[in-house]
Amino acid sequence: MSVSYIVKAELREDQGKGASRRLRRLENKVPAILYGGKAKKPVSLSLKDNEIKKSLENEAFYSHILTIEFDGKEESAILKDLQRHPATGDVMHADFLRVSKNQVIHVNVPLHFTNEEACVGVKMGGGKISHQMVEVEVICLPGDLPEFIEVDMIDVEIDAIIHLSDLVLPKGVKVAALKHGDDHDLPVCSIHKPKGKADDEEDEAESTEDDAAAE
Repeated sequence: MSVSYIVKAELREDQGKGASRRLRRLENKVPAILYGGKAKKPVSLSLKDNEIKKSLENEAFYSHILTIEFDGKEESAILKDLQRHPATGDVMHADFLRVSKNQVIHVNVPLHFTNEEACVGVKMGGGKISHQMVEVEVICLPGDLPEFIEVDMIDVEIDAIIHLSDLVLPKGVKVAALKHGDDHDLPVCSIHKPKGKADDEEDEAESTEDDAAAE
């Protein structure tokens, strides 16, 4: 992972919902917390609203090891949770989880679907791709964390289903759900003919058979 993401933060003394509201309204800052790690206490932080918004525009920010800078210190962490306003979508609170290079982490990583238009099931079979997932939770060491997982659709045929177990994963990366057994091998995406199109083809076939019988 060559890209480095730095989150500049400030220590936050005031606690509680009222203090968080004042922070957002009067100072245009977002309350946050940094937690986790052995023998380390949670730290309350504040982030500049415009800076965190800009960072969140980059998909990779969600699945990278971040450097949190505050009070002359630096700590490695991942973005574990994000609360947004239900109406405006504004960031209300951010949770960062400390990570250690030797400690396994659980992170949601985006799926990138490639070659969808050139897919056999679409181009030759007239099918339509349905996405059941757009991200997947993985387990790995921080140094092995991928920015995304590619799902190449080029050879996928009509009526095929790609499951979690079919994903091609980088070395050292595992799908969290598969640790719980085959019952958790859920579908990621599938290709099927649109229902109306399939019905039309069946009707056409039946009509052809009837004409042949009449002759």
